[in-house]
Amino acid sequence: MRVADYKQLRVYRLAFVSAMEIFEASKKFPSEEKFSLTDQIRRSSRSVCTNFSEAWRKRRYEGAFVSKLSDSDGEAAETEVHLDFALACGYLPPEKHAKLRDHYDHICGQLTKMMNDAASWCGTGGELREMPAEYFARDEEARATEEVRVSERGSVKASKRKPTMRYTLRRSTRQRSNAPQSAAVHKPIHRGSQ
Repeated sequence: MRVADYKQLRVYRLAFVSAMEIFEASKKFPSEEKFSLTDQIRRSSRSVCTNFSEAWRKRRYEGAFVSKLSDSDGEAAETEVHLDFALACGYLPPEKHAKLRDHYDHICGQLTKMMNDAASWCGTGGELREMPAEYFARDEEARATEEVRVSERGSVKASKRKPTMRYTLRRSTRQRSNAPQSAAVHKPIHRGSQ
């Protein structure tokens, strides 16, 4: 089974759902935190997903893949610190804090596991390898993730996605300009023998 999209992976789905939960919880933070803790916790939680998506696109190069996963892991750790501050300041109830900390501990563990097993995620010679089944979200997990998104938005219905299109770069055999190519053969000029 090949993964067509990083959004099929459990770690991405958990990071996305957790970032949305943080967004909802941070709406209740005091207004004086708007440009500090509120902004920082939203940015770092979202950055886990964005760095993961960048890592996914760089799977052809193991070093770049691990680097972006490491960035994602760093953002997850930063989010954990912001969650601790939110708890200490009384902005998050202890149950919500414990749930989100558990999510981010799991996210960090999965990212570390992927970094340690980068060779199985990255290909050689531009070929991408198949991924182990343990990383895929099951259908019921996918539905649960979609239900969370839909329930957070109220009555918005989940839209069905179009199949992912794959593009291949090809070299053109056509001339780059409309000018005809010269048929003249250029002879090398040797100095001293003219």
